[in-house]
Amino acid sequence: MATTADIRNGLVINFNHDLFQIVEFQHVKPGKGAAFVRTKLRSLTTGKVLDNTFNSGVTIYPVRVERRKFQFLYKDEAGFNFMDNETFDQINLNDKIVDAADLMKEGQEVEILINAETDTPLSCELPPFVELEVTYAEPGIRGDTANSPKKKVEVETGATINVPLFIEQGDKIRVDTRTYDYVERVK
Repeated sequence: MATTADIRNGLVINFNHDLFQIVEFQHVKPGKGAAFVRTKLRSLTTGKVLDNTFNSGVTIYPVRVERRKFQFLYKDEAGFNFMDNETFDQINLNDKIVDAADLMKEGQEVEILINAETDTPLSCELPPFVELEVTYAEPGIRGDTANSPKKKVEVETGATINVPLFIEQGDKIRVDTRTYDYVERVK
């Protein structure tokens, strides 16, 4: 057991008969009244994000989780298949657990959050940035340069990303996996 003073980003807690990960939090001490903690919680079973306010000093129930490195092998009709980098065990995850699945290519290293008490996978996270090759890009229109225009391109995993006009087919680009934003061209 812990209290609201132990809340931090990434902490997994048991709340309303479900497992939630704290995405962000803010301690608030108003001039009048008791202090409280405003949180944004993401359900590890459904992926939904909800806002919740805890009174200061309330008991919370953290869940012990482990982050393990896995390598993405392939996708089939059963889901996504991963291999543990240390034990070489393979696991299969369904689509709901994997974040940004359309940015993941074979051989990609990911982190899987595993409930240490029940040894069940909770979520799969890609690194913050991935490098992907552009497989299809329409040519940019030459006079269209006002307001930093963007065009849609398709990358090797099948995802569609908005990029600047100078990106061509065959270029490698760095993509932010949290927001699907173009970051830079990679040489």
